[in-house]
Parts: sequence; structure tokens; C-alpha cells
Amino acid sequence: MATGLVSNIPALMVIRFTLGIVEAAVMPSMLIYISTWFTKEERSRANTFLVLGNSVTVLWMSVLSGYLIHAFGWREMFIIEGIPAVLWAGIWWLVVRDKPSEVDWLSQKEKHDLQLAMEKEQQAIAPVRNYGEALRSSTFVLLSSAHALWSIGVYGFMIWLPSIIKPASSMDIVSVGWLSAPPYLAAICSMLGVFWLSDKVQNRKLFIWPLLAIAGLAFTDSFFVGISHFWLSYSLLTVAAACTYAPYGPFFALIPELMPKNVSGVAIGLINSFGALGAFLGAYLVGFLNGLTGSPNASYCFMAIALLTSVICIYKVKTTTSTSSVSTKIFIRKAL
Repeated sequence: MATGLVSNIPALMVIRFTLGIVEAAVMPSMLIYISTWFTKEERSRANTFLVLGNSVTVLWMSVLSGYLIHAFGWREMFIIEGIPAVLWAGIWWLVVRDKPSEVDWLSQKEKHDLQLAMEKEQQAIAPVRNYGEALRSSTFVLLSSAHALWSIGVYGFMIWLPSIIKPASSMDIVSVGWLSAPPYLAAICSMLGVFWLSDKVQNRKLFIWPLLAIAGLAFTDSFFVGISHFWLSYSLLTVAAACTYAPYGPFFALIPELMPKNVSGVAIGLINSFGALGAFLGAYLVGFLNGLTGSPNASYCFMAIALLTSVICIYKVKTTTSTSSVSTKIFIRKAL
């Protein structure tokens, strides 16, 4: 809301920097919160609905923002769009509790059963003595690297879409807003399908690296097609959007399944931070490459390569393959 009140660049920088600081704590806190409330069979769904909030909001706000700017102006748009978050903060403070044991709408038996289910899950995870051992493990390094590289790809989608729509600059801002919405609709549909399959099959990796590979290839193809074939390039970016967002649920469900409870909170927070670092580096290096070459081509290739490299990192993560393969075979047998 304060962004709509700024009158100079230094004030804007302070506000946006402050926003970044407080916003950085939300995602890891939510992921840790979910890991204390949902069992393994439900966790991908819970994580998906968390991340889905972003895609759903961008979907309809892309359209609404165009109308708000057209009707009131960009300052009023920021103020109006900030009000719901402030109101929701009050509701969250009054309603939400950190652990199942702190609520009164669950019976003692339900609390006990949930606690037993959580403890049983921990028995299948190799113990880790301390944070140092956890952060030096190959699992943590690969997951952190994958998320950082993946975030560069997500940033690539966010930056690539406006550049493809740019040739339609003769359209009014409301029409451009409508054109920005379908890729996020595709992302929503893919996320809903992937979380269901991930929780059914219980093989998280199977629903992460193949989708990221498809997204990377779609980015690459869109680059080669270029803006001369608008609708084909736009369609490829829609595919990239669907495959880039879909694996978030399984990915964040995978972390507490590989890292024991005594270190999972820090691991989730740091892995998410590496994602933020990837987005920052993506923004910086894209600007640097654009300035160095005078063209966005090099930066687009860089983002596609980063996304495809994240595929390798996810593929190399070691999981309890015996359990995953058995679950996959059972699911396929039932489907047939």
C-alpha cells in the first residue's frame, strides 16, 4: 500500500527493500507450519494449495489490475491491492495455531493419532545429529542448488512473457492483462493434477524433474521461434508456465521426507532462501547479459540452461527408492 504513496526513488527503494525482508520469512514459515499439520500422504496437496495462491491471484489480478489502473491509476491500484493482506493478517493472528495440540477443535484421540503418524514417518528417515551435518549432506546441497536454478527459470518465465506480449503493445492495458492470464490458468490446472498424482504414487521426484525438463525445453523452443510467430511462442510459454509451477507441491513435500525433524525447519528455510537467491541472481545476470550483448537472447538461453541444470540436481537426489518404486508399481497396477 505504501508503494502507492511514494514520491521519489529513495523512498521506493526503502519500501521495496522492507517488503523483501518481511516477505522472506513468510514462505519458509508456511512450509514448516504445513509439515507439522499434514502427514506424508497429504503434504503435497497442502503445499500445492499454498503455492497455488500465487498463481490463482496472478491469474485474476492480471485482469483486475488492468481495470484498476485504467479506472483509478497505478497508485490507487497498489493501495487497493494491499488492503486484503492487512485484513488477512488480523484473521490469521486470531485463528491459526502452530501445532495440532494447541487447538480445541480436535479431540484428544485425533491429536494422538496425528502425533503417532508424524513419529512413524520420522522412523524411516536417516537420523542427523546436528545442523552442520545436515547442511553438508548431498541431499541439502542438491535440493538447494535445484531450487536456486529453478527460480532462475521461474524468473525467466515472468520476464519472458511480457517480452512476447510486447509486440501486441498496440492493445490497451486491459487487453494485455487478459493475455497475461491464460499461462497462470495452465499453471493452476497442472498443479492440481500433479499434487494428486504425487500423493497417490508417493514418488516425489517423478513429478519434479520431468516437468522441469519439459519447461526448460519449452523455454528453449520459444526462444528459437521468436516473436515472429506470436501465438506459437505464446503457447510454448503457456506450457512452460504449467510445467514450471506444477512441481512446487511435490518438491516442498520431499524436503521433510528426506530431512529429519530436528533439522528440517532450518533446511526448509535455507532451501527456500536459495530459491530467493536464484531469483536475485537471475534478475542481476539477465540485466548484465542484456547490457553486455544488447539483446535478450543470451539471457534467455542462460535461464533455460539454469532450469535444465536443476533437472540434473533433482534427478541425483537420493530417496528411499524401494518405497517409491513399490508405490509407483501399485498405483500403475491399479490404474491398469
